[in-house]
Amino acid sequence: MTALKRVALVGAGTMGSHHARVISQSAGAELALLIDPREAVGASVAERFGATWLPELPDLDGIDAVVVAAATEAHYDLATRVLGQDVPLLVEKPVADSLARTEEVIALADARDIPFMCGLLERYNPAVMTARGIMGEPIHITASRHSPYAPRIRTGVAWDLLVHDVDLAIGFVGAAPVAAESRLGYFHPESLQGAEDVAETILDFPGGAIAHVSASRIGQRKIRQLSIYERDRLIEVDLLRRDVTVYRHVSENSVDDGRGYRQQTVIEIPELVSSQEPLTTQFARFLDVIDGRIDAAAERASFLPAHRVIDKVISQRPSAAA
Repeated sequence: MTALKRVALVGAGTMGSHHARVISQSAGAELALLIDPREAVGASVAERFGATWLPELPDLDGIDAVVVAAATEAHYDLATRVLGQDVPLLVEKPVADSLARTEEVIALADARDIPFMCGLLERYNPAVMTARGIMGEPIHITASRHSPYAPRIRTGVAWDLLVHDVDLAIGFVGAAPVAAESRLGYFHPESLQGAEDVAETILDFPGGAIAHVSASRIGQRKIRQLSIYERDRLIEVDLLRRDVTVYRHVSENSVDDGRGYRQQTVIEIPELVSSQEPLTTQFARFLDVIDGRIDAAAERASFLPAHRVIDKVISQRPSAAA
């Protein structure tokens, strides 16, 4: 019987609590340590999931993996300390608070050949996984990720929202974009100066594929939608409802009764490949990377393209935000 992986989790906030639950429920791991400087919060989460609370990251002797769900500004220091002890790491997005630091973290994992993942969670949405499995050759992708304003997130939507669909578009096409053009909008009085409330980005890919990715936090309802166009099919994905619909146009003809035209379309609704919670699927993949069932080098490399695009997007912020 394979021994359970002893996992240390850094961060006991909302996302950290979800990670704690998923790790503790895993058949392949146990939550050994819960690290958070706030004793009242950290000790409570640790007790709930049978872990030991610590106020700061200890020596990792006897720990098989670390999950970091702390504030972004702490990622770089935590990641380099974990990787410096040759311990596999899953860190929430973004990897670090700058592209240079992100590249440094991934380069360190590469140099030491340490399993590493970044929490771009939408990769593991069952609807996304289903669409990826039936896709042929996408030539045009559109994505909308819009939300009502959330006061707790005062920084821009590029890192909070846009990165997910940029990452998905890159994964669908199977290549990094050769060009990215963005327009940013600044509208909400509670946002930090220079923090974008709207981001519209167009990506050009090798071979001519195009993606239009839209993120907003001034919407009046939550929207998470993807459309993947092929030459003879449209695959629509609703990431909130977690459903997929495939359309294939057959014919259309004019109708001379004044009611417009008649269209014939074949509609398919494929069965989802999984009903599992994305965070659970992501953690299971992390364990597979650690155990060598998934190529660790390819996994590490897959996170850089989206980070590079978002870095280019935020480079267009007003200089006051720099």
